[in-house]
Amino acid sequence: MRIARHRIVTVLRERGQQVRADWVERELPERVNPDEHAGLLATLHLDPADLADTPSP
Repeated sequence: MRIARHRIVTVLRERGQQVRADWVERELPERVNPDEHAGLLATLHLDPADLADTPSP
């Protein structure tokens, strides 16, 4: 399972966390591995299950 970086950025911007969103855009890859970045996602109070890309039918 991978998470599109833009989904993380969108959630942060909706929360008004512009500085964090800018950092995520600069530092994370376009496709985020939630296992590798679990600590960061937890710090940002983001649930990977809510952000995961919807599988194609």
